[in-house]
Amino acid sequence: MSFRTSPGTPASPPSATDYVEDVSPGSGALPPRAWYPASDARSLSLNGSWSFRLSPTADAEDDSFAAEGYEAGDWAEVRVPGHWVLQGHGAPIYTNHLYPFPVDPPRVPTENPTGDHLRPFDLPSDWPADGGTVLRFDGVESCARVWLNGTDLGEFKGSRLPHEFAVGHLLRPGGNVLAVRVHQWSAGSYLEDQDQWWLPGIFRDVTLLHRPAGSALDFFVHASYDHREGLGTLRVDSDVDGRVLVPALDIDVETGTDLTVPVLPWTAETPRLYDGELVTEGERVPLRIGFRTVTLEDGLIKVNGRAVLFKGVNRHEWHPEKGRALDPETMLADVLLMKRHNINAVRTSHYPPHPAFLDLCDEYGLWVIDECDLETHGFTEQAWRDNPVDDARWTPALLDRAARMVERDKNHPSVVLWSLGNEAGTGRGLTTMAEWIRGRDGSRLIHYEGDIDCRDTDVYSRMYAPHAEVERIGRRLDGGGRRRRELPFILCEYGHAMGNGPGGIADYQALFTSYDRVQGGFVWEWIDHGIQDERYGFAYGGDFGEELHDGNFVCDGLLFPDRTPSPGLVEYKKVIEPVRIDGGVSSAASEEGRTLGSDGTVRVTNGYDFADLSALAFEWSYQVDGETVESGLLPVPALAAGESADVKLPTPPADPRGAEAWWTVRAVLAEETAWGPRGHVVAWTQLAVSEPVLPRLTSNAAPVPGGRVITLGPGTFDARTGALLTIGGIEVTGPRLDVWRAPTDNDNGASWQPDARYGTLWRTLGLHRMRHRLDGVEPGDDALTVRTRVAPAAWEVGLRTVYRWTSDGTRLRLTVSVAPEGEWTLPLPRLGVRLGLTGSADRVTWFGGGPGEGYPDTKSASLIGRWESAVDEMQTPYVRPQENGARADVRWARIGGLRIEGDPSFWFTARRWTTEQLDAADHLPDLRPGDTVWVNLDHGQQGIGSQSCGPGALPPYQLRAEPAEFSFVFSEIHD
Repeated sequence: MSFRTSPGTPASPPSATDYVEDVSPGSGALPPRAWYPASDARSLSLNGSWSFRLSPTADAEDDSFAAEGYEAGDWAEVRVPGHWVLQGHGAPIYTNHLYPFPVDPPRVPTENPTGDHLRPFDLPSDWPADGGTVLRFDGVESCARVWLNGTDLGEFKGSRLPHEFAVGHLLRPGGNVLAVRVHQWSAGSYLEDQDQWWLPGIFRDVTLLHRPAGSALDFFVHASYDHREGLGTLRVDSDVDGRVLVPALDIDVETGTDLTVPVLPWTAETPRLYDGELVTEGERVPLRIGFRTVTLEDGLIKVNGRAVLFKGVNRHEWHPEKGRALDPETMLADVLLMKRHNINAVRTSHYPPHPAFLDLCDEYGLWVIDECDLETHGFTEQAWRDNPVDDARWTPALLDRAARMVERDKNHPSVVLWSLGNEAGTGRGLTTMAEWIRGRDGSRLIHYEGDIDCRDTDVYSRMYAPHAEVERIGRRLDGGGRRRRELPFILCEYGHAMGNGPGGIADYQALFTSYDRVQGGFVWEWIDHGIQDERYGFAYGGDFGEELHDGNFVCDGLLFPDRTPSPGLVEYKKVIEPVRIDGGVSSAASEEGRTLGSDGTVRVTNGYDFADLSALAFEWSYQVDGETVESGLLPVPALAAGESADVKLPTPPADPRGAEAWWTVRAVLAEETAWGPRGHVVAWTQLAVSEPVLPRLTSNAAPVPGGRVITLGPGTFDARTGALLTIGGIEVTGPRLDVWRAPTDNDNGASWQPDARYGTLWRTLGLHRMRHRLDGVEPGDDALTVRTRVAPAAWEVGLRTVYRWTSDGTRLRLTVSVAPEGEWTLPLPRLGVRLGLTGSADRVTWFGGGPGEGYPDTKSASLIGRWESAVDEMQTPYVRPQENGARADVRWARIGGLRIEGDPSFWFTARRWTTEQLDAADHLPDLRPGDTVWVNLDHGQQGIGSQSCGPGALPPYQLRAEPAEFSFVFSEIHD
């Protein structure tokens, strides 16, 4: 049954707010044009403090506030750029893809928070009287109506796109008043369902731009590069005739003229820009010109004749206090962090960024997929019925968004692909957008992940395809139509960086480098969107009382909200490093080339697409038992992109017999660059010279019963339970078998993958509440044996566990034997022992992987060495607390006067709260340090994967319930 209004129903009378639900992009704005940061024409920023009034509905107040002479009285104040919900007016809302209002396009709720903004201003005394003036808004969410000095200029939608109005005829020297009414919800909201906080407001710059007579209007810089001849061809098309000057190239030509000259090309690795000017009768506009050509050739994305490998990230704009109102310093911080972590590409998910960010990408060198301000993901809930991209009524709005992106950003050499948007299904509107873009700019390729048949796109793009499928795609065995099979493939989203993780990205990178067709991918995403909050530290979905929300799914970045790099970013930097250093030709069969070639050589391979190695210096160091004994420089030729060379290391400076020795080779910046200091590490490897030295202990002490305790060497044990009580003067709680970890976001998995949501399945099985049954305490001639069965209530599965204690009189060895019983169908979270230490256990020294955390599929960046840390500093502050902080491949650790050696090496974790307390916490302030430091010594850990929105841990990294035996040697430290 349909409840829609019948054709005979009388229409409602026109409303002053009908534009809010109009599917059109708006009215009154000037045609879109190229953005440039400055010229010699005057400008006036209207950023700053604005008077503000919030109303609960779109029509709660009339528009009298926009009339001349209106007095704001007791209105509040807000910062522009800014979001009013982050300044004490209302609250933010987070949803991933569900619309936070009923889906009834283009209608929106009556409850529609509406912010009225007033900004009085005077013109500078020297503001030119001739020509015109343009009022520019760079971003307003989601719908705005604008008045100047009482005159209605028009209204617009397209939150993350620029809109300009001609206002010169309305300006006066003093007493100007700009009035802007902003509605949180509008028809445009249906096009902006982009997995982010809904944050209304004027969140980008507002600027007055003087337009002198004869000033530049729109212009298009065409700067191609012929890689065969080393020549660049420049032509600047301009709406206003003028001249183009490029002094470094001796160029002085009329606009519209082609000129070919020898140039150095622009690439993300070698971002050569030529400074120039567009000179018209009334204005001089600075140009930053990068010569490069993007083609689809041989089934590959090529720039300047070479295929590129994207080592990218998706980047939402975010600041923990300002939301999407980013300042130049924050944008620069993002770019510098990307460059310093070997990232070479950005997908501007899911809208064009602030235009100044693209200037930085041009200057510092990043490939950019520029994405249109379009996503209609919420329509999946009704099988895409009424999806705007397949409804002709919405096509003008789609074209307006495409045009405003392309026209604004067309002069950026960093932009190599246009993206039609994200997760908007399929439809005729997208085809129309693609056709328009190709007609306007044929110099770039077109991307859209939702076009599975690649009818409109030049790239086959997918999200979160599992490793095995990526390999099939690389081998062109993925099926699909002929056109798709002939196109290059990228993962526009992969490696979901939510909480602890992502895992498995090294395995993805191996596929990217193995198959030419697979041209890399973009990790989701750059930064956690936590909101600074005095209650929670960083707040996420649901913390503001939202009726509908998606929790901490908004915190899925490689940076924490304060822009501190997460372990995931450190791992990604290592995985995508542009120089490979391995063990030379004679060690090709060794695991990952981590063993030194028998001839003492390392093989250095330049993995850049364009740059040679002349900007890098190479250093070696030689470590024995984790300490560097000697170091020096390694002469490596300035290899061209793709070239390799075998380089001989010096004679080992020390004999490693009886010790563990490693070579460490690093590629560092030879000199300071625009993005990194001299000595910044770009790539590194470690090569084993000898095997780890395992602890030895000859059992020559017998257990000695003594009433309620048993003594064995330096240890005392409870005679009834066999539990260790002390080692020398150190009180110990435990150790006993532990299989539980506070589930990571990736353990908990995505709702659409119920069969692999291990966090839920582990909890259902009861692994978080294991019971330890004592089966026997057996003192022997040379050992104390404690037999137990560890199992969850309500299930028949269990782990038969035997603890065997031996001693040489000064040290204790614990050997743990585990035998599964019953039918285990799930992997284990962890397998090891947990113990508690009281007293001064506040610092840790260890020999093993570091300095940060590592898990089976996230330890590429784990450097073997000798490390030291406070216990508190070993915690990784994920916004939602979860398993964290394990150090991988630990040979030995010292904590609280205790030395612990492993046979074999182990994962080491220490924290001031129990796993159960960590599991129960929703935010970091929920974790309250106790008097006991809880230490986990793990023989095994389940891999991490990225199943919060992707594949789980691959089989090699899964911890299956299988028979296992491992040992630890404990001794008291007396120094």
